[in-house]
Amino acid sequence: MTKRLRTALIGGALLGIICVVGAYIRSGFTAAPGFVFSLWYNRVILGLAVGASWTKTDRNMALLRGAILGLLVSFAFYSSTGFKDPISFVAGILYGVILEGWLSRSSLNNKNHQIGGEYARIHKTTN
Repeated sequence: MTKRLRTALIGGALLGIICVVGAYIRSGFTAAPGFVFSLWYNRVILGLAVGASWTKTDRNMALLRGAILGLLVSFAFYSSTGFKDPISFVAGILYGVILEGWLSRSSLNNKNHQIGGEYARIHKTTN
């Protein structure tokens, strides 16, 4: 399992918890356990889709990819509810963007760290 996939799965699970809390609050704490689990699991699947090994791209395209994946994965849940939970549907699109933003930020930081480490290695050997 790649670091990207692991990070995205954890992110999907955490965003799923936020989504579940929101669903409980919106339902007046009467949401059925099966509904709540399905909603959380949908966010984990979103993490799986976003965390898959995709070709490297710039940040804007990655964010667009997150929105499209969020739309596709969340639509599966939204349609299974008889189109009765539009808030969770829209949240899924946003969560796709959030996950891609988080992952692209992390990869940028890793790239900068590697470049800085390479600079330090070269600088040390030339002095």
